[in-house]
Amino acid sequence: MQSNGAGQGQESSELSCLNSAQNGESSSAGGTHSNGLLSSTDNGNSVGTSNGSSTGPGSGTLAASTTSGTEVGSLKKKKRLSQAEEDVIRLIGQHLHGLGLNQTVDLLMQESGCRLEHPSATKFRNHVMEGEWDKAENDLNELRALMHSPNAIVRMKFLLLQQKYLEYLEDGKVLEALQVLRGELTPLKYNTDRIHVLSGYLMCSHAEDLRAKAEWEGKGTASRCRLLDKLQTYLPPSVMLPPRRLQTLLRQAVELQRDRCLYHNTKLDSNLDSVSLLLDHVCSRKQFPCYTQQILTEHCNEVWFCKFSNDGTKLATGSKDTTVIIWQVDPESHQLKLLRTLEGHAYGVSYLAWSPDDTYLIACGPDDCSELWLWNVQTGELRTKMSQSHEDSLTSVAWNPDGKRFVTGGQRGQFYQCDLDGNLLDSWEGVRVQCLWCLSDGRTVLASDTHQRIRGYNFEDLTDRNIVQEDHPIMSFTVSKNGRLALLNVATQGVHLWDLQDRVLVRKYQGVTQGFYTIHSCFGGHNEDFIASGSEDHKVYIWHRRGELPIAELTGHTRTVNCVSWNPAIPGLMASASDDGTVRVWGPAPFLDSQEADGLNENCSNMDS
Repeated sequence: MQSNGAGQGQESSELSCLNSAQNGESSSAGGTHSNGLLSSTDNGNSVGTSNGSSTGPGSGTLAASTTSGTEVGSLKKKKRLSQAEEDVIRLIGQHLHGLGLNQTVDLLMQESGCRLEHPSATKFRNHVMEGEWDKAENDLNELRALMHSPNAIVRMKFLLLQQKYLEYLEDGKVLEALQVLRGELTPLKYNTDRIHVLSGYLMCSHAEDLRAKAEWEGKGTASRCRLLDKLQTYLPPSVMLPPRRLQTLLRQAVELQRDRCLYHNTKLDSNLDSVSLLLDHVCSRKQFPCYTQQILTEHCNEVWFCKFSNDGTKLATGSKDTTVIIWQVDPESHQLKLLRTLEGHAYGVSYLAWSPDDTYLIACGPDDCSELWLWNVQTGELRTKMSQSHEDSLTSVAWNPDGKRFVTGGQRGQFYQCDLDGNLLDSWEGVRVQCLWCLSDGRTVLASDTHQRIRGYNFEDLTDRNIVQEDHPIMSFTVSKNGRLALLNVATQGVHLWDLQDRVLVRKYQGVTQGFYTIHSCFGGHNEDFIASGSEDHKVYIWHRRGELPIAELTGHTRTVNCVSWNPAIPGLMASASDDGTVRVWGPAPFLDSQEADGLNENCSNMDS
């Protein structure tokens, strides 16, 4: 924002604002306003205010005052506007001009003594919009002295000639277009690859074909406005403001407010019409999944794991009671109801993984379990019950993105890649696996091991590399959708965020109680802006990804919270599984008045006050 209107030295003060409205400079382009921009016309007559023909309450007085010698003198005596004030006036003027309020712009510029843009820039703008390419090219010579980068002239000339060439082609003037290509564009010796592409357009049989291949709107206002937007990027803002600069600044302000909003959990809408500019953006904590919506009590022992399906329509929960329960999420009320129970996991279920298309679910047991179960969720049938050896410990699993393979392993040194029938495809000897994740490239498997690290394993070329090294055991980890970030639950340390690409520790989140129990945290919310984790102090903690302190502590569970899962399709829905035998479903506050909402037993502690 600092560069807006901030030209260097005398150039800035000379170009962007004048001491007096009567500075003796006017645009040489015919039919322009005193603000330097094209005027609108009424029956062919200019409606600019410089002719004194403005109408409306008080306009005659204003027009007269700006042409009065006495008033001009008084303007000179006024305190000179600061650079910031000049910038604001120019931004407002540009916005009003875009709305067609040209008379208002004239009065604003005359009374303030400012100028919207340099006269040479005005001429250039008008010639571009009118398609007078030779004159526009001559205007560039005048603008050269005002530009910080002399090389920009060549780029601007190339853009002008490209538009000229395309318009000739569209009009069927092939010889003229060929002359522009050979005699004007090629001698510039700039962007030869683009020139080759442009030459190919000579073969287009009709105008529609040309517009489609060139991805061009065609001759007219739309394409010339787009061209002007590109050209303006090469001019200092003191000469010509960037296009729609005020809207850009307002949009940035709205986005920044949303970015700083602790509880913003909805899709960003960059359209300014969707927000009020009169108030700061604030999301209420009551819109956030801080409140118990449902308590699922169908399990009859500790619940070790929970995971929403990839499409968000189902929740799977695994328990020490040897069952997996599949819950259906109602798309309207977001209430969960029991869909089916999958039984027979003799050691209990400590980990679950949905296939990429949510057709299958794999269930793993605790350390002493050598089996895993692959269920067809839609039919409730067991497709595969896999066990390579009774000595194995298969406690973790991850699906390959192709949905046809998975990897599994445990702390006794097994690390397998298998197909859907449990057939062994590959194995890696001597890796004591604590947790697994397959990256989207389909080749790399991340595995945390007993050496307090996460390594990347490639089953195709049998290579491995170190990615993360911690000082304490990594009890579990999960990876963001884009594969860039990893969220680790580290014994006695809590929740750590790592950048897998740069291989650096980004943040340590505070508040959670983490000993040597396996606790599973998760990314969640819109754009995965939030992080949630269970804790041994019976709470669920939520952080904004960029802040170390929790923004919410959810109470209600009475024993360790083992796992938290955030619905990937419904940003306001979350589930937590606990040793107290329950699964809690969290959502926004019910429709209550503020006193009732604040008095809920299972409440959300405000951590940001």
